[in-house]
Amino acid sequence: MTALGFIEMGTTTIIDLSQISHTPEHSDAAIRALQDAGIRAVYGYSRGGGPAMRWPQDLGRLQHDYFSSKDQLLTLALGASLDANVLRVAREAGVPAVMHFRVNPEPGLALGRAGVLREGDLFIHCTHLNEAAWQMIKDIGGRISMSPPLEMAMAHGMPAVQDALDRGVRPSLSSDHGTTVAQDMFAIMRTTFNLQRLRILQRRRANEPDLPPLLTCRDVLEFATLQGARCANVDHKVGTLTPGKEADILMLRTDRFDVWPLNNAPSVVANLMNPSHVDAVFIAGKVKKWRGSLVGVDMARVMRLAQEARDGVMRRAKFEINLVG
Repeated sequence: MTALGFIEMGTTTIIDLSQISHTPEHSDAAIRALQDAGIRAVYGYSRGGGPAMRWPQDLGRLQHDYFSSKDQLLTLALGASLDANVLRVAREAGVPAVMHFRVNPEPGLALGRAGVLREGDLFIHCTHLNEAAWQMIKDIGGRISMSPPLEMAMAHGMPAVQDALDRGVRPSLSSDHGTTVAQDMFAIMRTTFNLQRLRILQRRRANEPDLPPLLTCRDVLEFATLQGARCANVDHKVGTLTPGKEADILMLRTDRFDVWPLNNAPSVVANLMNPSHVDAVFIAGKVKKWRGSLVGVDMARVMRLAQEARDGVMRRAKFEINLVG
C-alpha cells in the first residue's frame, strides 16, 4: 500500500526503513512487497520486536537471497541504531547504514571515534546537533535526510535546514512515515522552502548582518530529486535527466486552472503543484502510472487486503475503530 501510494503521488524511489522485522518471515514479506509494487527502493533492514527477531544478524541471509545482483530496483542497507557493534554488521556486509540522529549528538560522535562510519551512511533528522557532529557528517561524506513537517509535529526540534546549509551539507527530504505526515513531496518541498525563508527573513528584520541566501525553488527541487537519489546511494542511476542514467521520470499536468498559464516551471512545481498534477510515472523506463491512474494494479484487491489486515490487528488487540474520534 505504501509503495503504491508513493508511486501514485509521484515518488519513484524510497528508503524503506522497515522497522517490522519481528521474524525473518516479516523481512521476507516486506521485501516481496517492494518487489511486487515495482518501486525503486533501498530496503533498510531494521529491528523488530519479540523473541524471533534476528536483527541485525539476518542481514547476510537477506543479502544473499535478495540482493546478489546490482542490476535491480532494490538495494540493501542496514537500519542501524547508534551502536558500534550494529554498525560493524553493516561494514562486514559492505552496505550503508541508516540511523536516526537527533537531540543528543554524543552517541553519533562515539561512532565516529570508533571508526565504524563510512561515506554514504545516512543520518535522519539531525536536529540539535553540535558543531562537532556536523563536522563529522561532512568529513565522512555522510548523507542527511530531514522531514520538516514531521520534526515539527513530533517535537524533534527546529528542522535543521539552515544548520545543514551553513556547513555545506545539502539535505534530502522525507515524509518519514505516512501515519503522521502525508507522503506528498510537493507539500514537503513547500514546507522546507517556506520555513527556511521565514527564519532568514526574521533575521533580516532584526538587522542581522551577513545573512545566508534564501532558498530557491530550484534548491528544493534538487533536495527532492538529486539529493534524494544521493541519500539512497543511487545517484549514479537516477536523480537527474542525464544520458546513461535509468529513466525515472514524472510527467506533470500544467493544463489545470490552478497552475495555468505556465510562467516558470520550477516555481510552479515547488510552490503550486500537488499529487493531483502527477499524470505519468516511469521507473527504469517502465510505465507505472499513466493518464492519472496506476498501471497493472488491482486497486480494489489491494485495498480489500489492507482493510482486512487492519481489521484483524484491531480485533486481536481488542481496539475499537472509531473513524470520527
